[in-house]
Amino acid sequence: MTDTLDLARELIAARSVTPEDAGCQLTLSNRLAPLGFELHPLRFGEVSNLWARRGTSGPLFVFAGHTDVVPSGPEEAWTHPPFSPTVADGMLWGRGAADMKGSLAAMITATERFLAAHPEPKGSIGFLITSDEEGPAVDGTVRVVQWLEERHEKIDWCLVGEPTSSDRLGDTIKNGRRGSLGATLVVHGKQGHVAYPHLADNPIHAFAPALVELVATEWDRGNEHFPPTTFQVSNINAGTGATNVIPGELTVQFNFRFSTEVTDAQLRETVEALLGRHGLDYTLDWQLSGQPFLTPEGELVDAARAAVREVCGYDTALSTSGGTSDGRFIAPTGAQVIELGPLNATIHQVDERVAVGDLELLSRVYEAVLVKLLV
Repeated sequence: MTDTLDLARELIAARSVTPEDAGCQLTLSNRLAPLGFELHPLRFGEVSNLWARRGTSGPLFVFAGHTDVVPSGPEEAWTHPPFSPTVADGMLWGRGAADMKGSLAAMITATERFLAAHPEPKGSIGFLITSDEEGPAVDGTVRVVQWLEERHEKIDWCLVGEPTSSDRLGDTIKNGRRGSLGATLVVHGKQGHVAYPHLADNPIHAFAPALVELVATEWDRGNEHFPPTTFQVSNINAGTGATNVIPGELTVQFNFRFSTEVTDAQLRETVEALLGRHGLDYTLDWQLSGQPFLTPEGELVDAARAAVREVCGYDTALSTSGGTSDGRFIAPTGAQVIELGPLNATIHQVDERVAVGDLELLSRVYEAVLVKLLV
């Protein structure tokens, strides 16, 4: 048993399904207050947030993360109850073990050890914690960042504890993320009897050629940091439930994960021009979840790579793959942002778990990052 494991278990036991925090941030605050952190609980809408800072001078290094988790699904499907953290077979089992209560625990214990050894670091340490990362993400980190900007507090370096590792702890660091642009398209037709198609206008048939073209389009070829932009349809829905009725509408949901080679405006223009060429009668609602961002190699990336090499004994790769994270709200402020956390093999799954040994390794990596940047 270690302090990191104990704290991770305490956090996992809290049923903090988005947007609930269920007391997790109070648990973190109770560990940070004795270290000299100034605490600012920030409630926006239904979301609990925490800003904690120790020190007033720059540079400002920030650990960022979230206490909320996704729903567990049927609890009877779990080997061990999702909110009863269990250590078995060398693993810590429970919802949030990897995403990302294990990381939060490692951040706290790393900071405790660091400050015990270096009570006067050269700069400040902050924690930016939200309970809205797994949900709509409108009253969480983005609101805290706005609050910080109003106070003229500038983050220099930010480490987000998202689970980035693939095969072994620390083998992958995310130094950027693709942008996410979603849309809900409604193609309008005319309902009618399937036996009299000349009296109707089938929106499914009308949209099919456009869909073929959308799927076949090469949006860009990516670059040295980002894979090519992807287009994916996540849902298509039409019909009345009757087999003899041509539907009057077709609803399509799709998403772009896009690189820095193309802008969201260019994607919108291309899609709308394509739909227009196919003569469709449609309405289209766009949702931009985040712009792509990239932290090039520099102080933060170098410190993180050196920390993994020192603690784990191997080199780490840089990647921008995967979904979005709250780093997309912090990077536009000018901060260097990376993500570094445990293995992501079981996140959002039944039987989410993390290796017990990895928790302590991760805490040591985080501590080494602090040393390299603030000593």
